[in-house]
Amino acid sequence: MVKNLILGISLVGFLFLLATFTNAAANNPKVLMKTTKGDITIELYPDKAPLSVENFLSYVEEKFYDSTIFHRVIKGFMIQGGGLNVDFQEKSAKATIQNEAKNGLKNKRGTLAMARMPEPHTASSQFFINHANNSFLDYGQAADGWGYCVFGKVIEGMDVVDAIANSPTMTKNGMGDVPRETIQILSITLLE
Repeated sequence: MVKNLILGISLVGFLFLLATFTNAAANNPKVLMKTTKGDITIELYPDKAPLSVENFLSYVEEKFYDSTIFHRVIKGFMIQGGGLNVDFQEKSAKATIQNEAKNGLKNKRGTLAMARMPEPHTASSQFFINHANNSFLDYGQAADGWGYCVFGKVIEGMDVVDAIANSPTMTKNGMGDVPRETIQILSITLLE
């Protein structure tokens, strides 16, 4: 009897935690990224990276990402975008934000992370989607110790990420790993 009662309480507790987790995940904002290769749906994690999510969503709201490109693509590593227009000109971004890489999230395949300069607190508009598990970019693992802040994850459209990552590349304007075909971000819109 006591064993069944404990089992019942444990089951109720587990179901409560599962419902809480499911509800929290359901409340995370999601964005739809329309590209010339297809659509990608991304869930954002404001509880883990509030500054990064707020920053990203402010660019989304201003339609900053519309008609930008994926300008750096490395198969088996990542695809990067959010800063250059279709003429390969850098757009004027806002001030940089604090690096939130110490949030427990890892640079695993399909995760969305902030791109930055070599200094840790220099992320602004650019982001990348990990095409592979890149633990060497995680907080404490990266060469500078800081790493790169993960703030979301692809929940639909990894086939599109794969298609972008598999694009043939070239060097353009002194930058390597530029897709030969212009891969445009047509728009990013908030779904929830």
